[in-house]
Amino acid sequence: MRDLDQKLESIADRIEIAALWGEFADAVMMRDYDRLALLFADDGVWRIPEAHVEFSGRREIRAGSERLQGAWEFFVQTVHPGVIELDGDTASGRAYVQELGRMRDGRSGLNYSLYRDRYRRTSDGWKFAKRVYEVRYLDTTPLAGSGWSPGSGSERDVVASHEVEVEVEGTGAAS
Repeated sequence: MRDLDQKLESIADRIEIAALWGEFADAVMMRDYDRLALLFADDGVWRIPEAHVEFSGRREIRAGSERLQGAWEFFVQTVHPGVIELDGDTASGRAYVQELGRMRDGRSGLNYSLYRDRYRRTSDGWKFAKRVYEVRYLDTTPLAGSGWSPGSGSERDVVASHEVEVEVEGTGAAS
C-alpha cells in the first residue's frame, strides 16, 4: 500500500507542477501581476538572460512583470509539456513555450523558447524557486494580424473592427 501512496503522491506533485506552467502563462497573458508573483516562492528568481533581466523575490517579480508587459501592445504565450524530475520537496523541469506579440513601438516577434525551472514545495503547494528563460528560435518579421490584451478595450471591439459583410451567394443577402 505504501508503494501505491508514493506513486499517487508523485502523480499529484507532477500535476501541481505542470499546473504552475499554465497558471504562469495565464497570469502573463491576463496581466495579473499579483497572481504571477504568487506563483513563485518568497525568494524565487525569474531570469531572462537574453534581455539582461533578473527579478528576485515576489516584489521584484511583480514590479518587473508589470514593467515588461507595459511595453507590449499584445502578447500571447502558450506552454507545452516538458519534463519534471521530483526529488522530495524540490524538483526540476523544463516547460516549452511559444510566444508572439507586438511591442507598443511596432516591433514584433514570434519565438519558441523553454523555461528551465526549479520548484519547491511550500505550505501553499508547489512554487517556482527559479525560472530561467531560453530562446531557441526568434522571428522578428512584422506580424500582419492584430491582437488584444487586457486594458486595451474589449475583445468584442477588436473583433468587430475586423468583421466584414459577406454576400451569401445567389441570395443578394449579407451575413
